[in-house]
Amino acid sequence: MAARDGDGWIQCACGSKHWGVHGAAGLLIIRDGAIFLQHRAPWVHNGDTWGIPGGARDSHESVMEGAMREAVEETGINPGDLEPLHTFTDDHQGWSYSTVIARANQSLEGHELNDESFEVRWVKFDDVTRLPLHPSFAKSWPLLRQCIDDLITPG
Repeated sequence: MAARDGDGWIQCACGSKHWGVHGAAGLLIIRDGAIFLQHRAPWVHNGDTWGIPGGARDSHESVMEGAMREAVEETGINPGDLEPLHTFTDDHQGWSYSTVIARANQSLEGHELNDESFEVRWVKFDDVTRLPLHPSFAKSWPLLRQCIDDLITPG
């Protein structure tokens, strides 16, 4: 296994501090009009909010590898139950967060596996904004929702 060298904070050109010295990636899993969300523990950065499983990418990882590794570590999902559809990148000119949108089959199950999570659950698309969302996820959600809509109902 390669060394984990992605953990750490960087000061971004946007004026914010971000986790992931090589950027970060997450996995937005969709199935039957819902997304799989993670309730973050209070002690983590922006804790007690809802978002997607994800975190810092290591220098040797692709976006897909980082997103999948983080999702498996945090929720125990089986990557074989997913079909990657699209990658959305929030680029901050020197740091980025990439969201891999993937469709889950009916076999996919996930659980809160580590102390970074309180709970995981499926949330209908229209109900996502009713939860207290991680600030960065909340900002990206309208664009991500449009991507999802375009992917599942191509016009």
